[in-house]
Amino acid sequence: MVVDGEAVAVELRPARLGSRMLAFLIDLTLLATFAVLVAFGTVPLLAGRSSAFADGLGVVDLVVVLIAGPVAMETLTGGRSVGKLALGLRVVRVDGGPVGFRQALTRCLVGFAVEWPGVAVPPLSWLLCLGVMVGQRAGRRLGDLAAGTLVIHERSPQSLGWVPAMPPQLAAWATRLDLTGLDDHVANTVRHYLARNRQLAEPARTRLGLALAGTVARQTTPPAPPGTPGWAYLAAVLAERHRRSMHRMMVRRQTAVRILAEPAAIPVQRHRDGDSARGGRDFTVPPVP
Repeated sequence: MVVDGEAVAVELRPARLGSRMLAFLIDLTLLATFAVLVAFGTVPLLAGRSSAFADGLGVVDLVVVLIAGPVAMETLTGGRSVGKLALGLRVVRVDGGPVGFRQALTRCLVGFAVEWPGVAVPPLSWLLCLGVMVGQRAGRRLGDLAAGTLVIHERSPQSLGWVPAMPPQLAAWATRLDLTGLDDHVANTVRHYLARNRQLAEPARTRLGLALAGTVARQTTPPAPPGTPGWAYLAAVLAERHRRSMHRMMVRRQTAVRILAEPAAIPVQRHRDGDSARGGRDFTVPPVP
């Protein structure tokens, strides 16, 4: 969670060690190819030259491959390398803003000197880098700490699956629901129950529905209108919860897009309407004890 300059909280998903290492391996493969091309390109310049010139040219090649190239790539693409592009990752400032030349250069210099290739005490510095990334909740490495950056997933999360349609007679009531106490595990269990209740035999189906309705009723307010069928009550709670989640996600996505200064499409989900929450038998919502 970051806060932009307008005091708007934006949820950005940090990239962890696994995805970052995979992106690094892709970049490392491309860097090796780039190094071979640069080396072949400079071979003609060595004809008739002294060993001192060859050593100096080797240093220039090293700087071009390990510093100039990555810095230019990260600066021009707004915090992306080829590996990060492939995995949907991006480097941003800790306040959520786009990185510039200064941040890209700082990250690269720290990576060159300490992390990879690790000019200073290579094996120990590699272990230190991994330890820092594992110890950081946001998975930041030493270069990120020095530059004030972090790596995030910039792709939208996938759909959560089937969500019941809002029963029309409960739409107005659902807008007043307090869902802050509804447990995620309970909501997911209710969703699976409504999606699969045709496969459940009686009396287990009704018994499970009553138990879930009672649990949801204890975690939410206000209670359902008298005589509300159990499937309709559960479907209305889940549909309203999903609507609010989608609204929050779209607001955060729009804010993140504005902060990152790039166009992005806001995901739109379409869900198939169910018939009586996929055919479950009606049961009355139990009163809240």
